Amino acid sequence: MRLDKFICKSTELTRNEAKKLLKSGEVRVNGEVEKNPAMQVHENNSITVDGQMLTARTSRYFMLHKMADSICSNIDEIYPSVLNYLDVDKAFDLHIAGRLDADTTGLVLITDDGRWSHNVISPKKGCKKIYRVWLRNIIAEDKSEELIERFKQGIQLQGESSLTRPAILELVRDSDVDNEVLLTITEGKYHQVKRMFAAVGNRVIGLHREQIGAIKLTDLAPGEWRNLTEEEVALFS
Repeated sequence: MRLDKFICKSTELTRNEAKKLLKSGEVRVNGEVEKNPAMQVHENNSITVDGQMLTARTSRYFMLHKMADSICSNIDEIYPSVLNYLDVDKAFDLHIAGRLDADTTGLVLITDDGRWSHNVISPKKGCKKIYRVWLRNIIAEDKSEELIERFKQGIQLQGESSLTRPAILELVRDSDVDNEVLLTITEGKYHQVKRMFAAVGNRVIGLHREQIGAIKLTDLAPGEWRNLTEEEVALFS
């Protein structure tokens, strides 16, 4: 992780305070003065401040039910950051492993473990994300098999040079509405779900992520959160 982040995880300093400390020349990495906040450090590095060894706190892992009109960002913008809903120390030192648009609801995973979140979001890891999607146009029964196959083969998005990775499209026929589908993808391109349906002549009017890997949103109400269990953390370790 970055050296300034390591200092924050080892002390009560904010990121800006950690950077000021580095500029002062009081931080040593393996015995050498280090002033670069972006330097990558690891558990086996010896990092000291004024001769005192630093030990990073253990990483934290949370799941949260994102509400609409909130953003997956470390700062508040037009809408508030979802990190405002976490009642934990230094919530804004955490990051979101797989962002959702402001108008999208559902499951987000939050951590300060960069390697863990990489395993969640990297397409190479093949982590499945399941979305419940409401569409403007109902998918006709006689067109459904063809459309399911198109998603399975990959969709050509506007502005992209290659197809999306194979996706699983399921029509929800037992719903109270006829325009509801489930979509499973293993990557997270910009506005991907919305762009995939736009590419096949439809429009997403509602979007909700209900599962990441084996972790399901289940009974968390909008705005609620909880710590992940050790078993859940291990799924992406």
